Amino acid sequence: MSSKNGQIKEFNRIRVLPLVLFYFALLYGILKTVFYVLSLVNKGEITMAGSTFGTLFKISTWGESHGEGIGVVVDGCPAGIPIDEDYIQSFLDRRKPGQSEFTTMRNEADKVKIMSGVFERKTTGTPISLQILNTSQISKDYSNIMDVYRPGHADFGFESKFGIRDYRGGGRSSGRETAARVAAGAIAIKMLSYLGVEFTTYVKSVGEIEIDYSKFDKDEIMRNKLYMPDKEAAEKAGRYLESLIEAKDSSGAVVELKCTGLPVGLGEPVFEKLDARLAEAIFSIGAVKGFEIGDGFKAAASKGSENNDPFRIKDGKVVKETNHSGGILGGISDGGDLVLRAAFKPTPSIYQKQHTVNNKGEEVDIEIKGRHDPIVAPRAVVVVEAMTALVIADLLLQNCTSKMDNVLKIYSCN
Repeated sequence: MSSKNGQIKEFNRIRVLPLVLFYFALLYGILKTVFYVLSLVNKGEITMAGSTFGTLFKISTWGESHGEGIGVVVDGCPAGIPIDEDYIQSFLDRRKPGQSEFTTMRNEADKVKIMSGVFERKTTGTPISLQILNTSQISKDYSNIMDVYRPGHADFGFESKFGIRDYRGGGRSSGRETAARVAAGAIAIKMLSYLGVEFTTYVKSVGEIEIDYSKFDKDEIMRNKLYMPDKEAAEKAGRYLESLIEAKDSSGAVVELKCTGLPVGLGEPVFEKLDARLAEAIFSIGAVKGFEIGDGFKAAASKGSENNDPFRIKDGKVVKETNHSGGILGGISDGGDLVLRAAFKPTPSIYQKQHTVNNKGEEVDIEIKGRHDPIVAPRAVVVVEAMTALVIADLLLQNCTSKMDNVLKIYSCN
């Protein structure tokens, strides 16, 4: 009998052994993968939590809507670029709240402070740290929704992903984070200005009200509250937004950007296409739901004979007769003006009663309090401009090593 029990134990031991080896191998594989990923993170080849953008000209933003402040670290910026706080502030002032009845009344000055990377008003080539303190947060406005998932917001997805969320103004998901991007983008725009790259960015449409290109006035963009280049359209859109405010509602809009002076050859032919990088950058802006370059979706309804841009020679240079491509062919800049559009959804924070659920699984009705924009786009104009500049600056630096001639120009002793 004891001999039989011994055989059974030996059999069970033999049967369990492969299972133990399997779990050991599985654990080894998991640990090996974790340590490999951590080594890539340590080398800067992988960034965690999606707060870093760029390859050579790289930014990392930090902070929450109702925390102590927000900020950004810019790494990879060449030395010798003239920068001071007043220059960066001029861009932040285009984005800051409280500019008109069409923006949130949160009274933030958005004063930027340069903490590092600039000496005697010039970049030093080291990381540039920029800080913007929060001074007008009223967290109690959000106490009635701390357990509720607001319709149209990131609340449910954020809490499902992390198991915790800062309900005060959306925390990290708040549009306030974009101020840090604008501060970083201002540096990129300054760098690009040395190459003659310029941006014209504006609101193309509010709801169904569009600008008339025959009445396009670049100077008008900064004259009206909606940053529209058509005075009549801006006035009409203003009346429309006033009616929505009365109805406790909000509006979507489209922001259009035109970039001139862009060098030919920016972007890579496969995964790092210029248009792909721009799409990533623009879609990273909260509330963006659509993106186009050139003719965009209209190209789907056109013919090849209509959509192709004929090339010709002008003053000894290759130019295009038209610009349906929006300045990009095959993922690489083609010498034409870069033209892109970003579609912004209506502000989800509206003052009407809305139906939703809470984190207890109960259906409830809520009325959102606080200070919110009836339209996102006017303050997002400079954000679109900043993100576009960051992409171009990054690809410009990468392009320095695209061919040996470029390397020789950099290191030539002549």
